[in-house]
Amino acid sequence: MNIGIFDSGLGGLLITKSMIKKLPQYNYVYLGDTKRVPYGNRSAETIYEFLKDSVEYLLKQNCKLVIVACNTASAQALRKIQQDFLPSNYPDRKVLGVIIPACEVALENKQAKNIGVLATVATVASNAFVIELKKIKPNTKVLQKAAPLLVPFVENDELGFINPILENYLKSFKGKIDTLILGCTHFPMLQYRIQKIIGPEVRIISQNKLIPKKLKTYLNNHPEIEKVLSKEGIYKLNVTDLTDTISKTVTKWFGQNIKVVQIDL
Repeated sequence: MNIGIFDSGLGGLLITKSMIKKLPQYNYVYLGDTKRVPYGNRSAETIYEFLKDSVEYLLKQNCKLVIVACNTASAQALRKIQQDFLPSNYPDRKVLGVIIPACEVALENKQAKNIGVLATVATVASNAFVIELKKIKPNTKVLQKAAPLLVPFVENDELGFINPILENYLKSFKGKIDTLILGCTHFPMLQYRIQKIIGPEVRIISQNKLIPKKLKTYLNNHPEIEKVLSKEGIYKLNVTDLTDTISKTVTKWFGQNIKVVQIDL
């Protein structure tokens, strides 16, 4: 059986790349819903329907475990998938998100007291990061900022124009936080720029670095799942809309041997 990875767009490819690098023995199926990106300005009902479509596709591709790399979908729809959809349709499968792992890593440092969250409009509106951070450490102070313009710039590979926008989004954090969570899978592609603007004293939490480690720990703790996973090192990349930017990104990150395929949901 396979490990599935879902994201609304290109960002999840970075997490997929990191997972393959750390745990190359498993079979992975990636799905990017590039036809309907961005999710961050959608209603909760629409986000749930989009996520259900994508998760069901991955489960039909023989995925035992699905990682919802999209923070917006994790924030707005993951719990309903876990509590309503899976028990009725795929009770033997697991779907996990990326918000709780990011919060755990952010608070591993006992000195972390003032946490910033840079995310989409829908993720900020859900307060998912605030809720999970305060579950772990109730006295944590959390400052959120919605950054709706960043995903389209990343998706269209227009990073040459992004610095003034980043500076505007990040100015509300300056001098107020010790840790910044990049609460969208697209944002790690901007990490160097963000660090330069926010300053070296702020610790940045990037999900492409932490999720592979968390997955390894999860599989170690759940041998009943790990033992049924196929270990042939086969990787399949699927998107709902194949553009030149996606093709170039896949070639750059994964090489010529891995092709990306357009599918219909």
